[in-house]
Amino acid sequence: MSAVSPEFLNYIKKLEDNGDKLTTGTPIEPLLEFEFNNSTCYVCNGYYGPSFGEPVCVTCHSFLFPDFPSYLPTSYFYSEKTDDGDSGNDEPSDLNYSSDRRINRTCPLPAWWNYRNSLDSETSPEDETSRASGQGASGSGSGGSGSASGSGSTRHIADGGENTAGQGPPPQPPSLARSLQALSTPRPPDNLAPGLVEQLPSEVLLCIFSYLDDMSLCACACVCARWWRLVRARVPPPRWARFAAARWPLFRPLLANQDWHKKYQSLVESCFCRNCLVQMCVQAQPAGEENAWRRNRLRNELKMLRNDPPEGIAATPLDPKCCHWQASVTGPVGSPYEGGVFYLYIQVPYSYPMSPPVVRFLTRVLHPNVSRHGDVGIDSVHHNWSLALTVSKVLISIQSLLTDPYTAVCMEPEVGEMYVRNRPRFEALARQWTWRYAMHDILPY
Repeated sequence: MSAVSPEFLNYIKKLEDNGDKLTTGTPIEPLLEFEFNNSTCYVCNGYYGPSFGEPVCVTCHSFLFPDFPSYLPTSYFYSEKTDDGDSGNDEPSDLNYSSDRRINRTCPLPAWWNYRNSLDSETSPEDETSRASGQGASGSGSGGSGSASGSGSTRHIADGGENTAGQGPPPQPPSLARSLQALSTPRPPDNLAPGLVEQLPSEVLLCIFSYLDDMSLCACACVCARWWRLVRARVPPPRWARFAAARWPLFRPLLANQDWHKKYQSLVESCFCRNCLVQMCVQAQPAGEENAWRRNRLRNELKMLRNDPPEGIAATPLDPKCCHWQASVTGPVGSPYEGGVFYLYIQVPYSYPMSPPVVRFLTRVLHPNVSRHGDVGIDSVHHNWSLALTVSKVLISIQSLLTDPYTAVCMEPEVGEMYVRNRPRFEALARQWTWRYAMHDILPY
């Protein structure tokens, strides 16, 4: 059976008839493109400030999408302690609640989080020759004070000079109080001379980079070619691999040898909202205490997910109390999302299972029931929540929603209208988005 289509054979025949020359009337299909307009916040339309390319500005995000909604009660059940002080709510010792997992994972300040009077080296990190000569000069010193200073410089580089870039504390999540204060307080002018940032020495930039987290460092690498070279020279690929494993624990690369910096950058750029990515990293805990029902329910759900996971679905908690989860859903076969792996961010409140979890897409997906911010318009987590539903059942519903969208009520009316009136264009665009944002191992970054 021939794999060549009749259209291609007709095209070759026309070329032979015209002497292997393209005619002026040869139609060329335009490249399909579709992007949401994120120049302003789609909630306030820029009233509360710029969105900087994000779908929602910081003020609207902190008000509409907080870490945990304040209107939800922290717990529906309260336990009374007996005479011996035991309430019966002791945490289990297996699975995610083991003692070695009971760690504050909000990125505490490392030992190097102090001001350093000396820089990493006296030479510019952009000049490989001078850096090599500087290392040779420091290594050749064998005198009394000279050898001591040389060993101190070497020890300083080994301890905190070269191995601190990207290991700063995580950025602060959007806060409504800070946003309102920034809106009500006029900001004084910066009074910076033109070109001051461009004229900063490389040593000063590297000192600043050492106090940044991995997301901020990745954003700095996209500013200009000079900053890109500095970040590439200072942060080794294994460290970017650790950053990617910490942000996306469910990411399983197919290739071992790859550029982890570009892989990490492609994973960040494939997300709907970076503020949600920051929320997932900070892992803020809700107020109050969890009850035994929630703890045992999540323990059983986690055990089922590990022992018998649904096909194409994976989920894992990110913190010891299972308030923040990351999940992955594989695109169904036969749909435009086939072959893609879509990551989701799940917030489980202390009132679970009486209250539904909050589910958002991290990976960009073109779907009528998924907003440009990643919110999922599924009825089971908004209006018809039931105690019989679990995290895995919600993920199964989302996976089936990718196959059969519900266009009567859409999160994005423009996408829903395209799905109803121009199905081939919608499927082509959805497949293109899947190739671009959800297939990091198969297609190049």
